[in-house]
Amino acid sequence: MSMSIPRPEHPRPQFMRDSWKNINGEWSYTFDFGDSGIHAGRELFKSQGFDNKITVPFCPESSLSGVGYKDFIPAMWYHRTLKIPQDWAGKLILLHFGAVDYESEIFIDGQSAGFHYGGNSSFTVDITRLVQAGKEHHLVVHVRDNPRPEGSQAMGKQCIDFKSRGCFYSRITGIWQTVWLEPVARGGLKSVHTVADLDNSRFICTPDFYAGLPRGSRLCAIVRDNGTEVCRAEIFAMDNAPITLNIKQAKNWSPESPFLYDLEFVLSDTAGYILDRVTSYAGMRKIHIEGNRFFLNNQPLYQRLVLDQGFYPDGIWTAPSDEALRHDIELSMKAGFNGARLHQKVFEERFHYWADKLGYLTWGEYCSWGCDPFQPAAAGKMLAEWREVVLRDRNHPSIIAWTPWNESLYTMYLGSDRNVKEHKRAHHEAYDICKALDPTRPVNDASGYVHRRTDLWTVHQYEQNPQKLKEILTPDADGKVFRNYPKDEYEYTGQPYLLDEFGGIKWIEKTEQVFADNSWGYGESPRTLEELYSRLEEQVDAILSLDHICGYCYTQLTDVEQEQNGIYNYDRSEKFDMNHIARIFSKTALSVSVAT
Repeated sequence: MSMSIPRPEHPRPQFMRDSWKNINGEWSYTFDFGDSGIHAGRELFKSQGFDNKITVPFCPESSLSGVGYKDFIPAMWYHRTLKIPQDWAGKLILLHFGAVDYESEIFIDGQSAGFHYGGNSSFTVDITRLVQAGKEHHLVVHVRDNPRPEGSQAMGKQCIDFKSRGCFYSRITGIWQTVWLEPVARGGLKSVHTVADLDNSRFICTPDFYAGLPRGSRLCAIVRDNGTEVCRAEIFAMDNAPITLNIKQAKNWSPESPFLYDLEFVLSDTAGYILDRVTSYAGMRKIHIEGNRFFLNNQPLYQRLVLDQGFYPDGIWTAPSDEALRHDIELSMKAGFNGARLHQKVFEERFHYWADKLGYLTWGEYCSWGCDPFQPAAAGKMLAEWREVVLRDRNHPSIIAWTPWNESLYTMYLGSDRNVKEHKRAHHEAYDICKALDPTRPVNDASGYVHRRTDLWTVHQYEQNPQKLKEILTPDADGKVFRNYPKDEYEYTGQPYLLDEFGGIKWIEKTEQVFADNSWGYGESPRTLEELYSRLEEQVDAILSLDHICGYCYTQLTDVEQEQNGIYNYDRSEKFDMNHIARIFSKTALSVSVAT
């Protein structure tokens, strides 16, 4: 792949074919501020090119896109030409989008090829019927993105004001992840769900196929350890027919030893002709809960997480390079953390790939802010996209928990007519989706609050005084734990209890480091570095001293625009003595005994 193409790496490392075509790079575009391109007789969907240029996959608000437009963009149109290679003839031609914010419709030569709702999940459009091998076609993508009225559309930390403020940042619109083409045999593999069964030393792989699977086809799955075959199994190919791969003396995946097995899936017809071949990988690991403790590979796990929001100064939601994704994980590990809560954003698959490779634990989260769980229509859109997210990412060993909602009380008291039943329903359904699609991981129904049905009990507490923080988090005389909103959620019933937001200490050492005139952080900023180190260490010590807490998440990895409370600056440069920081966050819990 030519390095002149931005983000040239394969966007889906767990499901790769040899033949594919990255179509990032220079596209043309036009803004549609009246959102009238479909209705005003302009027929923009038939365009053969617009006047303005944009670099995909970077959103138009970003500097890397070459546009840098900062105001609201209710609608826009993209165009580029596609030439289908001649040797793709006779195959399905699939057009993949990593993510497009928020609503999109795809046109080929003026004909609608498909549409998608949701700004975070990946989707695929089958354009076979509209294209011919060896010929050039016009691709047009129509995007609509309206975060108003408030509560109608999930958007995470994107600010609904013109200027970023507090913990809300720059908006994005349109294509913000890689776009690529792929030829697939009719009846070829659509997906494979791989589950690690550590206790029985095996992988269970469940395939799904595109229509047209030839009768009598067979699927062979091969497991390799650094190129050496360690297991092979073959079955008659059928949707949802599992194939079991027994591994002798299996190597486990863990933060200390993030070993990954290479997988290969080969689909053949009755004559032995290979119809499809996909490469993947998997980690042998197990996550489960006993009492109020979290276990990884049957050993108690204390989680020392950091909040990662995945924003970049030049790409906003899009990392400028694959190396930047890896570098963020390395920065976190250097600071002493063993993982991250991926906050209010669905991270791209390449990030999860690096987390898998480096042994970095993560919680997968949806960008639920902007979606009002009291509004059935809004919640319905969120739940539909959340399903797509779980299906896409459930094979990654580094993801150890799901979090569909975040601080979901924030709209509770906007009006007296709030329907609490709808709020409960939205949380119950999100939980049930996770369990139906992936029963192997615990679910944190709502980070911090309000809990309706959950496997993990999480709270947020930004008290800056370490002694007061400890007093707040210490169970009372009756053994009742701190809850953010005890009157609005059901009773705590002994789940693993985690402080999944705390700290957020603001620190700007030099005038030139001030990012904005409205810089912000939690509490009063320390006067000296020594005061900051002392406050931070005493906060961590307070948490570690409490036996009922089995993990924490510190806010946050980097500054994000005006929110300047990160361990690193927004440009990823160091703020502190990282040896000192790592010593604090590498501390182990003073007591991690299993509750009986």
